[in-house]
Amino acid sequence: MTDSHPNRVESAAGEARFNRLLNTLKQAVGAVILFGPPGAGKGTQARGIGRRLGVPHISTGDMLRLQVSAGTSTGRDARAIMEQGALIPDDWVNHMVETRLREPDCRGGFVLDGYPRTRGQAAALDKMLSNNGTQMKVFNIVVGYNEIIRRTTGRRLCPRCGTIYNIYVKPPREPNLCDRDQTPLEIRIDDREDVIRERIQAYEKQTRPVIEYLREQKQAVYEVDGSLPPEKISEQLVEILTAP
Repeated sequence: MTDSHPNRVESAAGEARFNRLLNTLKQAVGAVILFGPPGAGKGTQARGIGRRLGVPHISTGDMLRLQVSAGTSTGRDARAIMEQGALIPDDWVNHMVETRLREPDCRGGFVLDGYPRTRGQAAALDKMLSNNGTQMKVFNIVVGYNEIIRRTTGRRLCPRCGTIYNIYVKPPREPNLCDRDQTPLEIRIDDREDVIRERIQAYEKQTRPVIEYLREQKQAVYEVDGSLPPEKISEQLVEILTAP
């Protein structure tokens, strides 16, 4: 028997259309760059785009946190800076990104999450990409201040599998335990409220000018409503990426 329920039919048609757009996008990914303040959902969207398109999701924050967890000398220095809510020096981050982009899996495109964060980083990235003709596709996810505070202070991370929860909007089934492996959840060192406020100030002071820099370079920057549900944000991103 055919399922003619209008909501299910509409949902199936929407999913088919979304998949067609994704197939089109896979043909020319380039460098997808996501901007937005802490808690805007950059990581969620970057992981989703990378997974759907089969290209790497490159998060400078994740790379630095890995160094911190491993207790390397770089990690110890980075931890002290991150706990203050400050940004890591440009030369550290530029070298880290440039090294990563040389790896073979980046040849078909990639998604950058959390980079560039300063005009110096943007200039360095522009040089990296111009060397091989890779085009940028830039998005700015816009979210209000109060919503940022609610999202970030409610965020919890599973240190084993990396799953992210939020006690307000996406809580685990059992308080403070990962649904997948029952590991106790943690608060990231850069998700404390005092640190978040410092990060927002750093974003306003240093990262917003990056968007203006890119516009000065005649680079289109598309604004996306970050207050929408994650799946709706994904749809907006794909619609823009596949537009003529």
